[in-house]
Amino acid sequence: MLTLYQAEWCPYSSAVRERLTELGIDFVAKQVAPRQKDREGEHEIPLLVTEDDERFEGTEAIFEFLALLEPGEWERDHRAQYRAHRADRARETTASVLAEQAPLASKPEECEPRAQP
Repeated sequence: MLTLYQAEWCPYSSAVRERLTELGIDFVAKQVAPRQKDREGEHEIPLLVTEDDERFEGTEAIFEFLALLEPGEWERDHRAQYRAHRADRARETTASVLAEQAPLASKPEECEPRAQP
């Protein structure tokens, strides 16, 4: 199983997740600290790690690796759906949903820590 160190807000991580989906590859997404200086190992994101512990750091290296793999059964359909949702992405629909459904407290100290899974 591939492990992707990434962040939801990162457009480069998003591009890698989309490509993995197009290829039909299951992966585990690991969240990282928002700032690179706070990340253990000081790697940049996205970072893809294979089952053999081979590391591909950065979008260019990851896409070079993924280019060696067979296309997924639904590759073109996934890309078409991505294009079909272009307007929602441009409107920052994700940000709107987060603001409405999961607003953050106005001050960090007002936030209750969440239990870690």
